[in-house]
Amino acid sequence: MRLIDHLKSLEFSNKQARDYLGSGKVWVGGIPTRDGGREVQSDEVVIRMEAPKIRVGRGLVVLWRDNSMAVVWKPSGMLSAPAPKRDETNVLAEASRVLGAVLPVYRLGEETSGLMLVARTEQGQDQLRSLLKSQNVQQRYLAICQRGLPPDTTFIETNMVRDRGDGKRGTDRANPNAKYAATKVRTVEALGPCSLVEATLCTRNMHQIRIHLAEVGSPILGDALYGGAGVARRSSRLALHAWELSFTHPLTGAKLSFEAPLADDLEVLRRDLKVMKATKKRPITEGQEVETVGRKRRKKQSKPKSAKNNKKSKLRAKAKAARTKPKK
Repeated sequence: MRLIDHLKSLEFSNKQARDYLGSGKVWVGGIPTRDGGREVQSDEVVIRMEAPKIRVGRGLVVLWRDNSMAVVWKPSGMLSAPAPKRDETNVLAEASRVLGAVLPVYRLGEETSGLMLVARTEQGQDQLRSLLKSQNVQQRYLAICQRGLPPDTTFIETNMVRDRGDGKRGTDRANPNAKYAATKVRTVEALGPCSLVEATLCTRNMHQIRIHLAEVGSPILGDALYGGAGVARRSSRLALHAWELSFTHPLTGAKLSFEAPLADDLEVLRRDLKVMKATKKRPITEGQEVETVGRKRRKKQSKPKSAKNNKKSKLRAKAKAARTKPKK
């Protein structure tokens, strides 16, 4: 069921439902959403009438916390930490407003949305970094890619360097200083010429998922650096989302797992691509409306050339008659 229809089934008016979606009172999977078109299960939807009004999809969300660490949801466009010559807000600054002082554990790219760990104490920071180093933090990402994965591609492993020869990070198997990189991948959904891919980090290198998917011929939409201009134009931002995070708590031994559905903008993109897939090969006949993402246009009907010529001939004859008509 679509989220907007679920809200109406709770006897909210259409206006009330849209007001609640736009003000951050509707949460799905622990995250506020304004996307009424997404498919949901009723038990994952929570209405928080007491929640303060927020800019949905733009603000940081704290999903879980204890005395030493926290899990937060980062929106696309927000820095993970302060950066030189950048004065805008960041995850650490926003988390500190809610949690008090926090410390970084790792970074998500500025355009990447999704789940992220932060530490609340130096001990927590050390413990989480130790878990990351020993590969005991599982991170799964969702990416909307150009084209599908090559057949039988489930595991990508390369040796990465800072400069592969063109100034970009990438693979160089001959370089003895290259770092081993491995990513598990699987296709979640075919979206016409594109695909929704899940990528699980087995090692941690900067831009690892972006590089691996680009090098097997499935660059992430919106990725100008590794995908090129054509791929970049297909999405308003990098179509990459950290959707699952799981680890064993270093102090209590509890197994913790968190999930965050696709960010609103990427979910809309996914649905739009799915619609394009469904309508792509439909034959176009005279007068038929052609569906496009976000708008409709009508196929122009050109008149037979003979009809155009006849009309022009009649107009010329009429003008000539008017010029030769004697004045009274």
